[in-house]
Amino acid sequence: MTLKDELEQALQTLKKNEQYRQIPTLAHDGRYVVYQGKRLLNIASNDYLGLGSDSSLQRAFFEQMDQLSDTHYPKMSATSSRLLTGDDTQLQALELEMQAWYQTAVCQEDASNSPSSPSNLSRPKSVLVFNSGYHANIGILPALTALPIKTLVLADKLVHASIIDGLRLSQNKTVGYRRYRHNDYAHLARLIERADDDIRRIIIVTESVFSMDGDRADLQQLVQIKAQDTRIELYVDEAHAIGVLGETGLGLAEETQTLGQIDYLVGTFGKAFASVGAYIMCDETIKRWLVNHMRSLIFSTALPPINHAWTRFVLAKMPSLTPARTHLALLSTELSEAIALKYSTSAVSSAYTSPIVPYILGDNARTLAKAQQLQTAGFYALPIRPPTVPANSARIRLVMNAKLTYDDCERLIQQL
Repeated sequence: MTLKDELEQALQTLKKNEQYRQIPTLAHDGRYVVYQGKRLLNIASNDYLGLGSDSSLQRAFFEQMDQLSDTHYPKMSATSSRLLTGDDTQLQALELEMQAWYQTAVCQEDASNSPSSPSNLSRPKSVLVFNSGYHANIGILPALTALPIKTLVLADKLVHASIIDGLRLSQNKTVGYRRYRHNDYAHLARLIERADDDIRRIIIVTESVFSMDGDRADLQQLVQIKAQDTRIELYVDEAHAIGVLGETGLGLAEETQTLGQIDYLVGTFGKAFASVGAYIMCDETIKRWLVNHMRSLIFSTALPPINHAWTRFVLAKMPSLTPARTHLALLSTELSEAIALKYSTSAVSSAYTSPIVPYILGDNARTLAKAQQLQTAGFYALPIRPPTVPANSARIRLVMNAKLTYDDCERLIQQL
């Protein structure tokens, strides 16, 4: 049997198990996608604030760009890595503006805390921008653990695949990692207690909002755990919270007033920001270390300056998008409550968690059939199956965005 035959056989096994993936051929039309000749309301995208489908916002951006001279108009390619000639004024300005955003939020956090609470002002953060969330997570963790220091990394069981890949790349003679049960902080505490005496660093890694379940980490409890052991550092990925949560959209850490206690605050621009790229907010020394040791940064061509210009344009508007965030929260809560009432025997909670509302069906075939039903009814909803999610937890990942209406939400609920 040839390699091609073996690959084909393995692909057929995926099809048999209802796990075969294909890239859909789509066209976008505002809030809708055109798929197989049908115009479907998009409830599968991570465009939480609806900025990616806002043509008026995009026109305003290009009108602003058109006011620039040819010399200052952002280029369409960086043409090399940042350490060669790929850095540019747009990227430098973006990092400074992100840093200012963080510092403003931290000052507000300090003002809200009791006088006895430690001030965050003595611990300012620097910002480093990357090409994507995947680039960030596969590069930061290996770089952070490059020193020959005995280190234990403890990660939530449901962290994103990019974090898992970063953990695997981090393993060496002095670094090991364990997974604690999802949001089970008693289990996490036991793993910390069992850590060998020669462990000098313990890095706890979590998402703030989990991508497939839409639930939240308890950042305040994680901060309390950190306070009990000086070896602990916190790594929090805000990919699905940035732009969505917090008074100014800085994420769950802003909402829970834990910004100043998180060592490595990571996020992306490819979701609520409707752009591309990622970032880390960290100590200046850590930033310089990453510049010297983070392979996915060092050996990648930087993103085009025009992308950074668009991210800056969106960033300037982010603090004023509170009405959109409020509307998004109300829609998401309405949908999650409706699903809980119909299919759950547990008490229904009205607490808002995120725009990600999992409709868990368990069986792959049943999930595929439900996705097809929703598409027939006019909704672009997609099935999520193992190995993306654990076995027997196949689901429709329903995602609300701020451009949807209450009527849209009601029509969706009627189809569930």
